[in-house]
Amino acid sequence: MPHSILWSLVLTLHLVSIILWIGGGAYAVIILRPSLRLLDATQRNSVHLQTLARFFKVLTHVIPTALITGWLLIIHEGGFANAPWTTNLMQLLGIIMAVLFVMMYTGPYQKARRSIRPQPSVFDSIRSRVLLIVGLGVLAVLSACLGHPFA
Repeated sequence: MPHSILWSLVLTLHLVSIILWIGGGAYAVIILRPSLRLLDATQRNSVHLQTLARFFKVLTHVIPTALITGWLLIIHEGGFANAPWTTNLMQLLGIIMAVLFVMMYTGPYQKARRSIRPQPSVFDSIRSRVLLIVGLGVLAVLSACLGHPFA
């Protein structure tokens, strides 16, 4: 019984990480970004940067947790050699999403953070990358669903 509880906790950590990663990105681009237009440029930049700082800090914990728990679950279910194509696709999409996050964090986000008055184009670049990550995340979830043996 403790064994199944342990793996249930690993799966829970994995799912909560994915929810925060994809859901946070969707919230940032679909809900928060349009709402920021109500503020003047200085306030908009400040709120946007503070929000991104908090979200990206969460992602620096969530992304490794999602990847590591995913790999633990693969090992638990028979290893990488026995993983179905849907699991391999999910893994590939997760790695691509992580690489895109690192590129966004070290590129446009740092440019915006270091700028005295960040240009809207920098935030547009971040937004388009977050949208891409969200889209890949939805495909990863679809892959997980395709691999589930519904009876």
